[in-house]
Amino acid sequence: MSFQNNLDKILNRVQELSESLSSGIIGDEFVKASKSYSELEPVAEKIKEYRKALSDLTGAEEMLKEDDLDSETKEMVEEEIRALNTAINQLEREVKLALLPKDEADSKGAIIEIRAGTGGEEAALFAADLFLMYQRYASIKKWKFETLSITEIGVGGYKEASALIKGDGAFAKLKYESGVHRVQRVPQTESSGRVHTSAATVAVLPEAEEVDIKIEDKDLRIDTYRASGAGGQHVNTTDSAVRITHVPTGVVVAIQDEKSQHKNKAKALKILRSRIYEEERRAKEVERASSRKEQIGSGDRSERIRTYNFPQSRISDHRINLTLYKIDEVLREGNLDEFVNPLTSDDEAKRLAEQI
Repeated sequence: MSFQNNLDKILNRVQELSESLSSGIIGDEFVKASKSYSELEPVAEKIKEYRKALSDLTGAEEMLKEDDLDSETKEMVEEEIRALNTAINQLEREVKLALLPKDEADSKGAIIEIRAGTGGEEAALFAADLFLMYQRYASIKKWKFETLSITEIGVGGYKEASALIKGDGAFAKLKYESGVHRVQRVPQTESSGRVHTSAATVAVLPEAEEVDIKIEDKDLRIDTYRASGAGGQHVNTTDSAVRITHVPTGVVVAIQDEKSQHKNKAKALKILRSRIYEEERRAKEVERASSRKEQIGSGDRSERIRTYNFPQSRISDHRINLTLYKIDEVLREGNLDEFVNPLTSDDEAKRLAEQI
């Protein structure tokens, strides 16, 4: 089916839905039709705008063929044609983007999990830097940032950390952060001033509600134990730490941050549900387009999506070949849109190419 035929189909569908809603339907039928109409009506308006521009272009081109045009009018018509062609290209792209299949998880909150990879203490310090970067980015976007779990090491680094970030477009923006992040810098403990390379992995999961994933109690194995901190710090005298295993999938989540076993269990279930939801979501995505499957890797130095080079104040995203010399603005201040927006545009371009 051609592009224009697809547009006709959408306009006809919006007209049908409008007539249905005006006919007095009630109950679930009304809710379903209303939801479909609210999703398609803005697309229909954009299609009408696009087609009006095409019609105006045809009219201007016909006018340009007239023999009795004076030079001033001809120049005005030629300028209008140039402007209309520019507008049509932009409107066509906007219409095609609106027609792309939506990622149902984009509207959800995000659970972000960071783990120190290769590099020992320096990797743990970098993991803590990344955690703070996302916290500041959430603050800039006016999102809610809730720490779920942090496992510290003695030097102030994080072996692993997780947080729930809630707000408009949180997962849609943060999902491009999944992967291996690499840092190149001189460690504070390095007397010779040699640059070390370390890595940390970031996994971003869509926050799953109970309506998204139904977990049966019979499928869970819950173990409790005494929490322990770095160097014996914060050792709890009660069995407040919780480890939950989802037997059918083998997914395991352990939380020990809270003194309350009940709170640790609630946090663990939230992460568990999101991990299972993300596995199911990715499985469906692989079925639709196996070539677009994404993996975060093992944390080895050779696998990376982004490199943070301190000596040169340089950050490079290897997926889109974008390099910025703004390491403090991005890593320290959380101005992550410098990478998120180009990554979003790149993803949209690839998805559009798949439709051709």
